[in-house]
Amino acid sequence: MWTNQDFQPGMRVRVTNSIEFGTRARERMSVEGMVVRFAEQKTGSWFAHGRDGKVWIDRLELRKDDGELVQVNLDRNSEVEVLGAGEGA
Repeated sequence: MWTNQDFQPGMRVRVTNSIEFGTRARERMSVEGMVVRFAEQKTGSWFAHGRDGKVWIDRLELRKDDGELVQVNLDRNSEVEVLGAGEGA
């Protein structure tokens, strides 16, 4: 889905995740901040056909304006909007 090239440290983004409840209800939540890092990380969940026998997820770490660090899991329901360039731009 995403790669390290999609997210550069210092880039300002807004991530909106949709959470589905049943077949009709959906809640959307957004968080905005500066990219600290992006990584594919393994969970503690076991999966026979996964690398290392684990489930892997894409995680984006953001620093919000108030300094709080937030880890956001990215999946097929995630929307990422770039609001500003990163350090390397």
